[in-house]
Amino acid sequence: MGGFIHGFGVVLEPANLLYCLIGVVIGMLIGVLPGLGPAATIAILLPITYGVEPVSAIIMLAGIFYGAQYGGTITSVLLRLPGEASSVVTVFDGFALARQGRAGTALGVAAIGSFIGGTVSIVGLTLLAPVVAKVALDFGPPEYAALSLFGVLLVATVGNGGRLKAVIAAGLGLLLATVGRDTFTGASRFTFDSLNLADGIDFVPIAMGLFGLGEILYNLEERHHKQQQPVAVANAWPSRSDLRQARGAIGRGSVIGFVLGVLPGGGATLSSLVAYAVEKRRAKHPERFGRGAVEGVAAPETANNAAATSSFIPLLTLGIPANATMALMFGALLIQGIPPGPQLVSEHPDLFWGVINSMYIGNILLLIMSIPLVGLFVKILKVRPAVLAPITVLITLLGVYTVANQVFDIFLVIVFGVLGYLMKKFGFEPGPLVLAFVLGSVMETAVRQSLLIFGGNPAGFFTRPISGTVLAVLVVVLALPGLRRLTKRKELV
Repeated sequence: MGGFIHGFGVVLEPANLLYCLIGVVIGMLIGVLPGLGPAATIAILLPITYGVEPVSAIIMLAGIFYGAQYGGTITSVLLRLPGEASSVVTVFDGFALARQGRAGTALGVAAIGSFIGGTVSIVGLTLLAPVVAKVALDFGPPEYAALSLFGVLLVATVGNGGRLKAVIAAGLGLLLATVGRDTFTGASRFTFDSLNLADGIDFVPIAMGLFGLGEILYNLEERHHKQQQPVAVANAWPSRSDLRQARGAIGRGSVIGFVLGVLPGGGATLSSLVAYAVEKRRAKHPERFGRGAVEGVAAPETANNAAATSSFIPLLTLGIPANATMALMFGALLIQGIPPGPQLVSEHPDLFWGVINSMYIGNILLLIMSIPLVGLFVKILKVRPAVLAPITVLITLLGVYTVANQVFDIFLVIVFGVLGYLMKKFGFEPGPLVLAFVLGSVMETAVRQSLLIFGGNPAGFFTRPISGTVLAVLVVVLALPGLRRLTKRKELV
């Protein structure tokens, strides 16, 4: 408790408070701009941190990371543009609520859920960091293979285009994840001798094309068939009944996000997907999901913010970065001459407790900024489609280009935009494709590493406690529908 109280003394220094504010504001802004992302922003700002005090620099970079989770919600809800993989699930119900004139409800619930999820995760980070980090050390390739397989199977439960169509879309996503150079052998796969595809396809062109451009093309065609009335924006804040409806999802999303965020490789993405699937499975009327369910926004937004915070646990306590952004944070600490790891708490208590406690302040600042801006963001929906559509296309293309400064990525967006239009036209949801693509590369690497460990024997997955338990649960979940049908038949007989 002494270190915890001292941490507040560190973060409440004027300079550190200023850097915390700068970090969360930059994070929120780059979250609103699809494509750039926190990893790219932190990479750009790393040279600036050379001349800044270590505690201030890391506080600012941390603010950028969790602030971007807030900002990504805005474009996901209003424009159907998920800038981050963890925001893909929010699109399903967030955009549907916006189309119903309830964008304020979606953004308000997301802001409150994000704040609660982040705060719960910070409390967990304060109290349980060393314990949780030790548990995370037990996760090897077999455990990640089982978890990613679990995630891919969950993909079939999201969206509202039918389970078979979701599985087909997920299969296409897994296929796209194999494009590029084989990590193990170096062989080129599905590159068609193109150097632009040698390193694989990035998440951003796929998401921007399928969701952004595909949606615009589909809406243009719909407008020709029938005259669409502009969306009536009814409110700029969720009602009490909305908040009551969302509270369970926020509570469960906080726990799911905290636990899964610690795990390397897509913690925020997997946690948002799992939280959404849990809410859909628990719901009395699961058909509401994908058509504007408040819980469908509350659960993934709470989970991905909780996961963003808990991903600091392995970095600060073990020196293990959980994702690409944490790897850059690792680099920032080394630049400052501070090696992250078990000695960080004792050797640099100012930095350890200062960074953790800055997240309490940062989350409060984000909530304070989000609440008055909800009404302003909602007004975007009042812009005529003839004006909004070209602006959305411009944001999409600029966002994609800024990732790698490659014109080829713009062509990819157009290709996936046409694919997104065709999928929408024939009743396929693009969400399962994008989520399977994100999880596919993690799953392939983990499965192949595991098979090397087990000497090619897949039975080895069941010999390890964690991976065996996860796979056993998967088998039970897959078998349950068949058992229910058999039980019903027996009852009828």
